[in-house]
Amino acid sequence: MAGFKLLVGLGNPGSEYENTRHNAGAQWIEALARQSQCPLRSEKKFFGQFGKVYIAGEECYLLIPTTYMNLSGKAVQAVCQFYKIPPEEILVIHDELDIPPGTVKLKQGGGHGGHNGLKDIISKLANNREFGRLRIGIGHPGHASQVANYVLKKAAPDDYTKIEQTIDESLRYVDDIVRGNLNAVMNQLHSFKA
Repeated sequence: MAGFKLLVGLGNPGSEYENTRHNAGAQWIEALARQSQCPLRSEKKFFGQFGKVYIAGEECYLLIPTTYMNLSGKAVQAVCQFYKIPPEEILVIHDELDIPPGTVKLKQGGGHGGHNGLKDIISKLANNREFGRLRIGIGHPGHASQVANYVLKKAAPDDYTKIEQTIDESLRYVDDIVRGNLNAVMNQLHSFKA
């Protein structure tokens, strides 16, 4: 496995969405940027907050699209075209309804599972689904009709703490993730429970 050049954290822009469940991916990138002392700057041509950082000796790009979630692909596409990054070298960090808060899963490729951010990224990458995903569990409200409202709300303090803990835990493996040692990371991360 080649490893990842572009790490993308999904979320919605604006203070009213800050720390909502849907912004778990953006939160992950913000935490990584702080940890690596990499300032994220607003880049108009990339439709997002953007930074360059060295991880595990490799130059990587950090991106938080500042479009709305359902247009996330626009930013990803712009960076990929500019730096000639193939889909399999992209890691998208996003909130995941299908796993509970306090858990995190890593995988390469797959569908969008109804996630509007992933849906748009897949369509902007000419339907290539081979990018990696780091899925941060936010749990499910129990009924499909409640999802839209649920993801745009802040998690309960207890769940929020668990989400933060999964972010911290997965950041411990960022070198291996970037290098593409996914199986080693999966063995550790998938058994983690905050």
